[in-house]
Amino acid sequence: MPAPLRRLPLEVDFRQRTPITEQIRNQIRLLISRGVLRPGDQLPTVRQLAADLRINFNTVARAYRLLEEDGLISVQHGRGTFVLAPASPQAEAHLKQETLALLARHFAAQAREMGFSADEVLAALRRAWQEDEPP
Repeated sequence: MPAPLRRLPLEVDFRQRTPITEQIRNQIRLLISRGVLRPGDQLPTVRQLAADLRINFNTVARAYRLLEEDGLISVQHGRGTFVLAPASPQAEAHLKQETLALLARHFAAQAREMGFSADEVLAALRRAWQEDEPP
């Protein structure tokens, strides 16, 4: 039985260079890879998510279409849109690697915009990683 429909914790940033469609796609991919969205969970309708984010419904429809092509969701006309189970352990590992690369690109772009060098960013990342390591 699918999990009840809920509001997704998504945000769009109109100042970013990344198109809104990609922002939505990337955030849903992240929610799936982190396990926030699980197989069988129902996503909001295109119109509902568009209203929540205050964007054109075609933008959400395009993001959903891309996620369906990625094999992450299934759009079932008349029933809803649902998160799919990973096709294989390899597909799940691939999704996690893609998500890590996406996070790294986003972080690097923000750090670059703030004027940090690669060495400064790597040093800060190493410190943060060590601070969060369990004893």
